[in-house]
Formats: sequence, C-alpha cells, structure tokens
Amino acid sequence: MYELYSKELLIDRIKELEEQVEHLRISRRVLMNLIEKIEKEKKLLLSSLEKENKRLQQNNLKYANWLWNKNRKIIELESRIQQEK
Repeated sequence: MYELYSKELLIDRIKELEEQVEHLRISRRVLMNLIEKIEKEKKLLLSSLEKENKRLQQNNLKYANWLWNKNRKIIELESRIQQEK
C-alpha cells in the first residue's frame, strides 16, 4: 500500500503521527490532573457537608430536648393548676 509513497513522505507522515501521539499524551496528562483535582475537591466538599450534617443533627437534638423539657414543664404547670382548682 505504501509502496507508491516516497521515503520522504513516509518519514514526514511518521513524524506527524509521532507529534499527534505526543499531543495525546499531554492531553491525557492534563485530563488526569483535572480528574485528580476534581476528586480532591469532591472529597473536601463531601467532608465539609458531612461535618455540617453532623452539626445540624446535634443542633436538632438539642432543640428537640429543649422542646421536650419545655413541654414537660408546661404539662407540670397545667397539672398544678388543675389540682388547685
């Protein structure tokens, strides 16, 4: 198939293909670096969201306990009022 091409043309084509391969290698490295960066950012975001979730759950628990205690106190006061009547 390549018998009809001159040696110089084939050498030029080989060089062209080698350059393309090098560009692909560089592109691959760039993409891999971007993927690594995105993965690190994703881990940081996930960690941050997990901390925030834990903090919110603790705040909710404190608020639920506070409401429970206030409700218990209201019931006790209502009970006293009923007993005094």
